[in-house]
Amino acid sequence: MAQSAIITMMTRAAQKAGKGVQRDFGELDKLQVSRKGISNFVTSADLRTEKTLVEELQKARPKFSFLTEESGIITGPDLNTRFVIDPIDGTTNFIHAIPYVSISIGVQVKNGDVWETTAGVIYDPLHDDMFHAEKNGGAFCNNTRLKVSPRDEEILLSTSSPRKWRSGYETTLRAFERVIDHGATIRCSGSAALDLAYVAAGRLDGTWYHRLNIWDMCAGNLMVAEAGGKVTAIDGTPVVTDDRGSMLATNGRIHGTLQKLVGGK
Repeated sequence: MAQSAIITMMTRAAQKAGKGVQRDFGELDKLQVSRKGISNFVTSADLRTEKTLVEELQKARPKFSFLTEESGIITGPDLNTRFVIDPIDGTTNFIHAIPYVSISIGVQVKNGDVWETTAGVIYDPLHDDMFHAEKNGGAFCNNTRLKVSPRDEEILLSTSSPRKWRSGYETTLRAFERVIDHGATIRCSGSAALDLAYVAAGRLDGTWYHRLNIWDMCAGNLMVAEAGGKVTAIDGTPVVTDDRGSMLATNGRIHGTLQKLVGGK
């Protein structure tokens, strides 16, 4: 299937930035440095990746604004259209040389006071998997159309690991326990953007996060919806599209049940 101009441009930018991620990932096991040194290296990799993405996207769409994880808001001539970028989603995995990281790029158009996502790309540079979606245009991986899973039994889910030092730890832990008690298998994979791409591809049946930044989920939420799934906040309301909030994405069949399990007190 022929790609639109915006998807073609975004995938090329992701591929160019991905070459740097591949190179940096290959250097991690050679670093004889302290934990702080590795963290600094990964921060530098994040910044380099973001710089490449912004430069490449600005060449093709010089009027667009940006919202990025590292730089925040970059104002362009067009205040109503923006790229939303997470340069390396899964930095803890990256630090530990676990190959589950992604580059996420979304396009949002402002409709009144609401940012609406119209296109998205999620690239797994370590496996060369390119996921993309456009509103009303379907979702694809390496040009193969994606469809969410049909499962409502033996389900596989992903979320973040409950961390005691984080705000809302007790709520997160109780939700985790309720889902396990219900019989689901849970992975804590470490990249929310790639989790969403995997839901769209039917590799996961669902994913949820109690608190997630917009750059982590902008492209992925659209991808799940375009693959036939369902995406809401945990309380069932629309997902916040301009800041951070909760997110529940599923194949649709398990959405109501999972919402009750993770949204309980």
